[in-house]
Amino acid sequence: MQQESRRRSNVERSEAMRATLIAAARRLFTEKGYAATGTPELVEAAGVTRGALYHHFADKQALFAAVVESESAAVAAEIEIAAPASLEPVAALVEGSMAYLRAMAAPGRTRLLLLDGPAVLGRSAMDEIDARHGNRTLREGLAAAMRAGAIRRLPLGPLTSMLGAMLDRAALDCETGGGEAEARLVVEALFAGLGT
Repeated sequence: MQQESRRRSNVERSEAMRATLIAAARRLFTEKGYAATGTPELVEAAGVTRGALYHHFADKQALFAAVVESESAAVAAEIEIAAPASLEPVAALVEGSMAYLRAMAAPGRTRLLLLDGPAVLGRSAMDEIDARHGNRTLREGLAAAMRAGAIRRLPLGPLTSMLGAMLDRAALDCETGGGEAEARLVVEALFAGLGT
């Protein structure tokens, strides 16, 4: 029993250390960017040793990937809250899209997920992360709307990819001063245009 308790506490400490590293890295990566952030700064900001960093992550890129995964999961969670299954399918698509734009307005997210992410991890890795998180929510919403007959049946993969790219571009536009109200008008018109 004591060994199990010690093991659990080691797991908890390990998870806490990992979370500390991810939080410190997120702050530095959003403030300075991936390229300008060095591992000495990362360990100093996290208050850990270099050995602790490399115990949890193979290198700076692996830590960056964990930050991107965490941020992508946070965005997906915000979408899911804004677009519950109880909403009518097209309304869920609209609210989910707007939740995505609001979630991406968090300081540094567009840089992490839309600029540095593809540059550092590559498009293929970012597509895999998107498929687990933001694009997953979009794909599920589109599939539900098609099943309900609320939008036309179209190839789900390409539709998800194209609409996801549109929303990514809208997030970048919103970050540089584009209005959420204007984006909502476009999103509503787009989903209305997909109607049956």
